[in-house]
Amino acid sequence: MTEPTGEDRAMGEGGRRPDPVAGPVADADDGTRAEAQALIRDARFGTLAFTHPDDGLPFASRIALAPDAGGGLLACLSAIALHSRALTLAPDCALLLGEPGPKGDPLTHARLSLRVHAEWLDPADGSDAQRRAAWRTHHPRSAVYLDLPDFRFVRLTPRFGLLNGGFGRAARLGAGDLRGVDEDCVGED
Repeated sequence: MTEPTGEDRAMGEGGRRPDPVAGPVADADDGTRAEAQALIRDARFGTLAFTHPDDGLPFASRIALAPDAGGGLLACLSAIALHSRALTLAPDCALLLGEPGPKGDPLTHARLSLRVHAEWLDPADGSDAQRRAAWRTHHPRSAVYLDLPDFRFVRLTPRFGLLNGGFGRAARLGAGDLRGVDEDCVGED
């Protein structure tokens, strides 16, 4: 019998690709929902993964974030940045949240991988001044760039999440599990 190679091995039993989230990953419960919502609410930075607009391959960038009403996130991005062009062309992307603590193995600290949809917000919608003021509160050093004409807000709405709460703790979360409204949000519903 010939050993499977390449695509054959990736397909798994019965000619189907294995489910990438099957296995020891649990469904969301109240605890994992609260932990994921806290990671979203407390996120100030994250890693944005997107499709590179020039070659269609994956690429990543670290971006500043702030909580948005309804459990999403806002980013304020420059139009000249590669990730801005990428999100304009392909708004479905991914976001990794969670920072390692000061001690221990970084992989034992909670982190949240999200599939998100990016939506550029209209600066003329009547809420832009409020968003900018709230953004300055979350990111005081942003005053250097925030009012430059090429910076705009983009809403990142979670569609699916995978919480890794540390060794042996993982849960999948749907869009409804990830929603949570906080009074400290930059955007509005």
